[in-house]
Amino acid sequence: MQNKFRALSLSHKTAPVQIREIIALDEQAIHSILLKLKDFFSLGDALILSTCNRTEVYYSHELDLSTEIIKLVGLEKGLPDIVSYLNYFEIFESDRDAINHLFRVSMGLEAQVIGDIQISNQVKRAYQASADLDMAGPFLHRLMHTVFFTNKRIVQETSFRDGAASLSYAAIELIESITANTFQPRILLIGVGEIGEDVAKNMIYLPDAKIKVTNRTRSKAEALAAELNFEVVDFENCHEAMAEADVVVSSIMRKDPFITKEIIKSFDIRSYKLFVDLSVPRSVETSVEDVPGVILYNVDNIRSKTSEALEKRLAAIPRVEEIIEETIEEFYSWKKEMMVSPTINKLKESLEQIRQEELSRFLKKADKKEFEMVDRITKSMMQKILKVPVVQLKAACQKDQAEEMIEIISDIFDLNREKTSN
Repeated sequence: MQNKFRALSLSHKTAPVQIREIIALDEQAIHSILLKLKDFFSLGDALILSTCNRTEVYYSHELDLSTEIIKLVGLEKGLPDIVSYLNYFEIFESDRDAINHLFRVSMGLEAQVIGDIQISNQVKRAYQASADLDMAGPFLHRLMHTVFFTNKRIVQETSFRDGAASLSYAAIELIESITANTFQPRILLIGVGEIGEDVAKNMIYLPDAKIKVTNRTRSKAEALAAELNFEVVDFENCHEAMAEADVVVSSIMRKDPFITKEIIKSFDIRSYKLFVDLSVPRSVETSVEDVPGVILYNVDNIRSKTSEALEKRLAAIPRVEEIIEETIEEFYSWKKEMMVSPTINKLKESLEQIRQEELSRFLKKADKKEFEMVDRITKSMMQKILKVPVVQLKAACQKDQAEEMIEIISDIFDLNREKTSN
């Protein structure tokens, strides 16, 4: 039985955030599960992708191991009732479905934010984790490099990755453009609710920035700061931190504006101070822009940019899907040939063994010139004998009849017996 490429997926499409948080795997857990898959099931190809929106396992095996893999996740996470989460997982049992899903995920078609560029980097890290543990064989290596090549084509040939299509991405793009000439810009993030946390996680795209976070509930700010290596500021000291910051991102829920013109007037603004108000209702008074040096952007300003970007991305989807289909077809041509390659090699080895045995048997007394001539003749004969079965095997690949042809040729040339005798 041939190994099949399979996948299981728990994502924002199948599970609410409360479930995704429970199942999510960190680097250590991924490492541990990969090793168990290697030891327990002798997997040579396995990849685990875990983000805030999805936890997925891709693997090659002749059997469907989805239940066993989910149990391993439960064991790693200390979830004795993991079976109660089974319905949240989508299972891809066929090669084609699993490969297509990996491409769609990697390109950002399955992301909450269509065209999400982050997912490409996350897939690369997942692949690196597998490669480091020798859990990526020729099949997975080729598949992943095809994925990366496809991603490059989509960037070069479509507008699918153009612009920022989410509020948090747009906010980061805005901050990056305005602070471009500021050395190590100082950023204060006020409020780490859902939007604030999303913005914080996207601040990886501002590697030189000095980032501080504050929140009414300090423990939430501390948890996020520990994860992202940010500094925590007591909420009571928020005004002092604002005065020092070049950029203030406000994502705080309250009825009245939290940041007022009166507060800002007391600051010594020597160059500029950017306020990004992501709150609804707004938490920054619009009149703060009357203060010299103050720049204010709110949700409406930013969202207009995201809408334009999203429209472009949605319009590009048909072409993105065409590119994916093209590259998957090319990959399948390679995959089919790879499927018959071991049989072709075994056939070559079998015929070469026969040839060597016969040369040894009949040319014991031949001189060097005679031996070289017979050696050349028998090599040529062997190549001609090989030509027909090799052509038949490759033709069978294109007709999806490779398994039947492998079996026929193996029987005719007794290749399985040869393997057993070794």
